Amino acid sequence: MNLAAPPVFDAHVDSIQRALDMGHDLGDWTPGHLDLVRGQMGGLGAVVMTAWVDPEFLQPAKGGAPARAHALIAALHTLARRRSNLAAWVGNGAELARVRQSGRTALIAAIEGGHAIDGNLDRLQDFFEFGVRILTLVWNNHLPWIRSCQPNAGPDVPAGLSPFGREVVRRMNRLGVLVDVSHAAERAVLDVLDVSDRPVIASHSACAALSRHPRNLSDATLRCIAQHGGVLGIVFCTPFLDEQARAEEARLRLRAEYRNLRGANGTATEALQSEYLQRQATAFPMETVVRHVLHAIDVMGIDHVGLGSDFDGIQRTPAEIADASAYPNLAQALVRAGLSPADVEKVFWGNMTRVFDWATGPGTVAAQASLRPVGASWTSEHIG
Repeated sequence: MNLAAPPVFDAHVDSIQRALDMGHDLGDWTPGHLDLVRGQMGGLGAVVMTAWVDPEFLQPAKGGAPARAHALIAALHTLARRRSNLAAWVGNGAELARVRQSGRTALIAAIEGGHAIDGNLDRLQDFFEFGVRILTLVWNNHLPWIRSCQPNAGPDVPAGLSPFGREVVRRMNRLGVLVDVSHAAERAVLDVLDVSDRPVIASHSACAALSRHPRNLSDATLRCIAQHGGVLGIVFCTPFLDEQARAEEARLRLRAEYRNLRGANGTATEALQSEYLQRQATAFPMETVVRHVLHAIDVMGIDHVGLGSDFDGIQRTPAEIADASAYPNLAQALVRAGLSPADVEKVFWGNMTRVFDWATGPGTVAAQASLRPVGASWTSEHIG
């Protein structure tokens, strides 16, 4: 079946690291998973370029986490300035619509990991003024104000959000910064939903019912996100999506060939490792991604599922969506699986666009109507 592929809103990519650390011009065809050329081939209308801050940058000798986040966001602004014929930074839904109408790709600046604010609420304001519109509250390192999805939290880590963490969410709501709960512990996700007066996203996660992994979310939590008006971005990360893939990749990472790969910096090493796993591992079927999309729709409803590939932040991709030129392959597969073209458009574009608009601006009547009233607490019955 020939389907005119819808535009794509990809809610999470890590490609800006390659620009800063490897000197790649993302306005040209480059190595890796995503650049603006292949993005436009694949219909990329909006992309969240995330400044992932490796926790090692918390060390003063590394310059500090805020400085690293600032450098990555600066690289995004440089890309937008140098390649203004292809893309533009956007700060709200109205600007996104104008850039989309011009045929360019909308670039949305995000930070992955609340340690980038270094425990200082004023830095949220600073990053907002520098163009950040999405914050992933926590990465895999627990913080004193929010628990991550990983085990082995110390006694000083809250079960979910601390009072300071709740104030972080409130400040983000007031500024117009979209709250992202990927990587957070499920108790923390529910605490966020209690506090936030705007919908939230899980930008790059998958369904725990299909694959038990700490980064995936239970059906009960997915329902809560949907009831609050939010959206799940289905990730393309193969070990999250399938337990057998996770086991195979773990075996490959034990090989001397993998362990001896070294680049000029961490980003370059990750790129070499990604190339190795893509070559050596069994081809990963795109149908597994389709299953997660369909399951999320069954649980959350068609208005609450989107895409968050995690391109250039993952080491292996599904074979038929190996880079940003291949989003249409997934669109075709979803139609073959029974979704209508209108439903595919919601997953690819409409749902994330609606929540971004509502979080960063006045929002629409439809988005406001879908928002769960603040005040009634999520209790343990919601997480089974």
